[in-house]
Amino acid sequence: MHTDTERCVRAVQSKDARFDGWFYTAVLTTGIYCRPSCPAVPPKPRHMVFHPSAAACQQAGFRACKRCRPDTSPGSPEWNVRADLVARAMRLIADGVVDREGVTGLAARLGYSPRQIERQLLAELGAGPLALARAQRAQTARLLVETTGLPVADVAFASGFSSVRTFNDTVREVFALSPTELRAWAPKHAASGTPGVITLRLPFRAPLHPDNLFGHLAATAVPGVEEWRDGAYRRTLRLPYGHGIVALAPRPGHIACRLALSDPRDLTVAISRCRRLLDLDADPVAVDEQLRADPALAPLVDKAPGRRVPRTVDEAEFAVRAVLGQQVSTAAARTHAARLVTAHGTPVDDLEGGLTHLFPAPEELAALDPDALAMPRTRRTTLTTLVRRLADGDLRLGADSDWPETRAALLALPGFGPWTADVIAMRALGDPDAFLPTDLGVRRAAQALGLPSTPSALTTRAAAWRPWRAYAVQYLWATDDHPINVLPA
Repeated sequence: MHTDTERCVRAVQSKDARFDGWFYTAVLTTGIYCRPSCPAVPPKPRHMVFHPSAAACQQAGFRACKRCRPDTSPGSPEWNVRADLVARAMRLIADGVVDREGVTGLAARLGYSPRQIERQLLAELGAGPLALARAQRAQTARLLVETTGLPVADVAFASGFSSVRTFNDTVREVFALSPTELRAWAPKHAASGTPGVITLRLPFRAPLHPDNLFGHLAATAVPGVEEWRDGAYRRTLRLPYGHGIVALAPRPGHIACRLALSDPRDLTVAISRCRRLLDLDADPVAVDEQLRADPALAPLVDKAPGRRVPRTVDEAEFAVRAVLGQQVSTAAARTHAARLVTAHGTPVDDLEGGLTHLFPAPEELAALDPDALAMPRTRRTTLTTLVRRLADGDLRLGADSDWPETRAALLALPGFGPWTADVIAMRALGDPDAFLPTDLGVRRAAQALGLPSTPSALTTRAAAWRPWRAYAVQYLWATDDHPINVLPA
């Protein structure tokens, strides 16, 4: 979008928050860059240039605006809609792969050479993988400086910098303030009163309808791993350097987030996964506009615009839970999952609630005894085969997954039909066009709305909803009287 100067200028002059994260405005006369909705008086069009990423602005020598804090904009929805190389690379960079494995590790995961990845990211985003990771480290550093009492040296290494000097230079370059000055500049209410807990706000593009989002997560919560407590969804997180516990609560204009991490180096990854869990980088205006064009869906969209797809923080975990939930009730699926957690999960301490374990990783489930599973023999085979393939690395589910290829690999597993493969594609892999025409709730809603109810006919009708069929599923599910559609009290 940043190449459409006229459209960008209109967005800046109208302070349209819908475009935050789509592009950034660099002001030639002041040397700063802003989000489109910056509250400052808009500069003259001839003084504005537009960039596709904060990293591109920083590489061009611009520093972040202190008023609109463009580094805290929602992420571009492009990376959640697309499955090409650039989108997959951006999802991996957000997950901290470059900081942990370098550009060569990023390239190895994607199956391309570092040079190819550098060239494509530069062409589309104006910055290479190192510059994009550096911009992300700067944002993490700002969060730690403003919301924790960690010494500056600890913040430097926790945010991924290799030295305190590099950290100081980057913060001064990006924010035009030293780390100490940045801490003094921060709002006084930003810091958490609990030692070791980081409190922050997760932005999103309005509108956001939280009922089905948090209702789904709470209704399907696995005891010991997830819970709804004091108006917040809480769960444990398995992270690269340790573990964490997060509490997420809907608030007007943002999601309140409280993170307790065993290692602060996991902050960037934890935030990225929480944003994916709640689908916060979606573009609800674009989604709802297309779905509203169908007369059958229009009343549902108008009643509760901004529905998101409840996703996951761990793709392998969700795949296991999807198998456990085949042809059983929500309560039965939770019971099966809770037994696995108790027997194979890693214990954790939770001082603020009732969370007790991390959900077991595939490696921890690979040795489980099939006879100990209280389920039909065919489903035991399905589960043990899935776990073994995940543990061996023959099947990879993650931010870098190619959606069509992964779906085909899932369908090749014994006991995997279209419903299981598509629900994993929708909620674990983040495919916005995944569709569940065989789902009982979808078919029942379609029939009530006068839509075709047979899978083939409904799939044909749903072609007009592409590429947002996963969101159409949320609106169809919402017609049913089920706890997943209700925000818990």
